[in-house]
Amino acid sequence: MKLARKLTLALVFGVFLVLALSAYVQIRRESKTFENDVQRDHHAMGRALAAAITGVWRTEGPARALRLVEDANERERQVDLRWVWLDEQADDAHRPRLAPELLVPVSRGQAVVHRLPREDADVLVTCVPVPVTGDRVGALELSESLAGARRTIHGMILNTAVTTAALTLVCGLLATSLGVGLVGRPMRTLIDQARRIGAGDLSRRLSLRQEDEIGELGREMDAMCDRLAAANRKLESEATARLAALQQLRHAERLATVGKLASGIAHELGAPLQVIAGRARMLVDGDVTGDEVPANGQIILEQSQRMTQIIRQLLDFARRRSAEKQETPLRSVIHSTFVMLRPLAEKQGVTMVQEEGDTPELVVHADADQLQQALTNVVVNAIQAMPSGGTLTVGLRAERASPPADQGGAEGEYVALSVRDEGQGMPADVLEHIFEPFFTTKPVGEGTGLGLSVAYGIIKEHGGWIHVDSREGSGSRFTMMLPRGNS
Repeated sequence: MKLARKLTLALVFGVFLVLALSAYVQIRRESKTFENDVQRDHHAMGRALAAAITGVWRTEGPARALRLVEDANERERQVDLRWVWLDEQADDAHRPRLAPELLVPVSRGQAVVHRLPREDADVLVTCVPVPVTGDRVGALELSESLAGARRTIHGMILNTAVTTAALTLVCGLLATSLGVGLVGRPMRTLIDQARRIGAGDLSRRLSLRQEDEIGELGREMDAMCDRLAAANRKLESEATARLAALQQLRHAERLATVGKLASGIAHELGAPLQVIAGRARMLVDGDVTGDEVPANGQIILEQSQRMTQIIRQLLDFARRRSAEKQETPLRSVIHSTFVMLRPLAEKQGVTMVQEEGDTPELVVHADADQLQQALTNVVVNAIQAMPSGGTLTVGLRAERASPPADQGGAEGEYVALSVRDEGQGMPADVLEHIFEPFFTTKPVGEGTGLGLSVAYGIIKEHGGWIHVDSREGSGSRFTMMLPRGNS
C-alpha cells in the first residue's frame, strides 16, 4: 500500500500544482485586463471631457467649464472627476492627488496614469491635460477605486479554489482506487509470496490475472517457485545419496582399520588361548586334583573373559551405528582407543603415551563412536608413519581459538586433541592433499586413502577442524579442535 499511496500523492500533487498555476495565471491575466480596461475608459472619457471643457472655457468662461466637470462627476457613479491645477497656487479642492514629480509629463501635454495604494482598495488615478489658459496649467483628474476588481478577483480565487479542491479530490479518489486495485493489492500479494519463498514454502502459487509488468512478475515468481522446488528435490536426493556414501566410506574405513588390527588382535588372543588350552589339558589329563581344579577353572574363566572383551570391543568398533551426540568425556575416548590399538602399536614397536596434566575433565558434545573412529584413524596413520618404532603422544588441553577463514565463525572455547608422532614428517606438496579422499602415499594394498578424510569430515560435522603441523625429518602433529561442552 505504500507504493499506491506514494503514486496517489504524486498524482494529486501534480494535479493540484497544475490547477493552481493555471488559476494564478488566469487571475493575473484578468486583473491586468481589468486594469487596462479602466485605463482605456479613463483615457476615452478624459479626452472627450477635455475637449468639451476647452470649448466651454473659451465660449462661456471658466465657471461654466468647471460646472461641466461637476455635472459630469455627478452623473458618473464609479469614476470620480475633478478639476485640478498643477501649480502651487491650487487650493485644497483643486490640488491633485498625485505627487508633483509624477505630474511633470502632464505639464508637457501628456496624460499619466498611476496606481495609489489604499488600505481598503487601491485607486487608479488618471490625469489628462486640458489647454484652457496660458498662465496656469490645468488638468482633468479621473480616479476610480479598484475595489470592484478586488471583489471580482476574490470571487475568481474562491471559484478556482473550489474547482481545484473538487478536481483534486476526484483525482485523488480515482488514483487511490486505481492504485490500490492495480498496484497496492498485487504488490502486497507479491510481498507475501516473497516472504513465503524466503521461509522455504514453495507450494503456493499466485493468481494475478493482470496483463502488465506486475502480472508478468507474478508469473515469473511462480515459475521460479517451480524451478526452486525441482532444485530442492534434486538437492535433497543428492544430499541423501551423499550422506549414504559418507556412511559407506566411514564404515569401509572402519572395516579397513579392523583388518589392520587383525594381526595384532591375533597375537593378543594367542596368549590367553595357550593358557586356556594348557589348563584345560591339565584338567582332562588329571594332572591337577583337589583345590587346584577350581583354581585352574578360574584361570580359564578369566582368560575367556579377556578374549571376549577384546572381541566385543573390536566388533563394537566395526558395527555401523547412527550418530548420537551427547556430553562425552574425551579421556574415556582416548582410553578406549588406546586399548583397541595397543596390539597394533606393540607389533609396530610404537609406544603410545597420553600426556598427563592438571587439566580438569574435558567434555565435548559429540558422538563418542564417531570421535573414536576419527581418533583411531589419526592414531593408526601416526603408527604407520613410524615403521621403525617410536613414541606416539596424545595430548588434551583447553584453549580459546578462532575457526579458520574457510570455515568461519566467532572465537570461542575449544578442546584441542593432539596426536604427535616421531616419523619422517611430510613435505608441503603432500600436506596440501592429505585430507582428500583416496589420497595416500602408501604402497598399493597398504592404505585406502580414506582414513584422514573420514576423520576430517567427522570433526568438521562436530563444529571443529583439524590443524596439521609437519616438517620433513621432525615428525607430525595432528590437532583436532572441538567445541567445548558443559563439563
